[in-house]
Amino acid sequence: MSPFVTVIAFSGDRRRLPVAVGACLLSFAAFWLAQRAAHVTMVDLMVYRAEGAAVRAGGDLYALRATAAHLPPTYPPFAALLFTALTLPDTTLLRTLATAGNLALLVVFVRLSLRLVGHARVESVWWVAAAAVWCEPVWTTVRYGQVNLLLAVLVLWDLARHPAGRCGRWAGAGLGIAAAIKLTPALFPAFLLATGVTARLGGEHGGPWLRHARGAAAAFAGATLLAAAALPYDSWRYWTDVAFRPDRAGHPEATANQALRGVLARLTHHPDPGTPWLAVAAVVAVLGLAVAVSAESRGARAWAVCACAVTALLISPVSWTHHWVWCVPVVPLLWTRGHRVAAVGTALVFCSYVPWWVPHGTGRPELHLTAPQLALSALYAGAGALFLVLTRTSLPVSRPRSPARQAVTKE
Repeated sequence: MSPFVTVIAFSGDRRRLPVAVGACLLSFAAFWLAQRAAHVTMVDLMVYRAEGAAVRAGGDLYALRATAAHLPPTYPPFAALLFTALTLPDTTLLRTLATAGNLALLVVFVRLSLRLVGHARVESVWWVAAAAVWCEPVWTTVRYGQVNLLLAVLVLWDLARHPAGRCGRWAGAGLGIAAAIKLTPALFPAFLLATGVTARLGGEHGGPWLRHARGAAAAFAGATLLAAAALPYDSWRYWTDVAFRPDRAGHPEATANQALRGVLARLTHHPDPGTPWLAVAAVVAVLGLAVAVSAESRGARAWAVCACAVTALLISPVSWTHHWVWCVPVVPLLWTRGHRVAAVGTALVFCSYVPWWVPHGTGRPELHLTAPQLALSALYAGAGALFLVLTRTSLPVSRPRSPARQAVTKE
């Protein structure tokens, strides 16, 4: 390319970027106004604030019932330690800061997602963020004042800093802290561990993945021990009781629960699917991790990360619709890999707000859904399952030598 053409292209990029930023800020402003018009209460944020206040007052954390809905704390004690910062501003300022913070996190999440799938154009970050803010998981995350985007950024930041087969300083810190705040991201260190073990069994050098997993375990243990030192009674209660009572989070059959447990509860018209759910979740966990490990072993890090995230959402006892913010990297991944129809279909599913089309609310109507309503109430989980199948069929046939193995050979 001649210098003249390079200058013209650079000028075009400089013109496109302000337009993209402006469009994103306009979209965010409209989103903010729409949230205010909907009179969102950010109920989960108020629960977090109440948890922080309980810690500061030395109260019984897991006996707390916060807001008019009497919602109980469900996160590990380390999260409550972090939530003490939420007691400093008043509630009006806190809601404003939480909205602005989540919108900023969305931009970072989109940037990391596009970097994950190999799309580096800066203006694309702003265009994608402008659209992604309106998808149901993101809308609901901001509406409730949830931490999903923060956790997703911690996970992708960690994995982006340490590419497949390489492990640098502080590897695993983001994963470990995310899992200490909320248990669902703990599947990522398990995925790294399984990848390292598989590499060693295949005669390759799995050390980087194993070190990454150990770093995540160390960060998780450090955060958990810190919480135990500060909140010994609450820590004991959580790890011996609360962690094993998923029903504290709400009714399993609620249409907002897009985990396999919620789907089976609605399908069987029973609030506790019990053993059938455990069996199905175990099978999906094994198959989903196998797909993720296979993708990672073949150098398909983007497929691996998204497959691991989707697997975690499916097997978790509760995966509310706002937990599915991982649709943000899934859609561009499908698009950039040539699965355009699947990308458009996935985007439509998560922008349709379809789980709220079926009867829900008081009286537990989800236990009495018709067949069409059952199908609509399972679309997120169905999209996740189809993504795992597509991931498995999209992987390259050959297994390229891992970067770690190449480095060992050169030495």
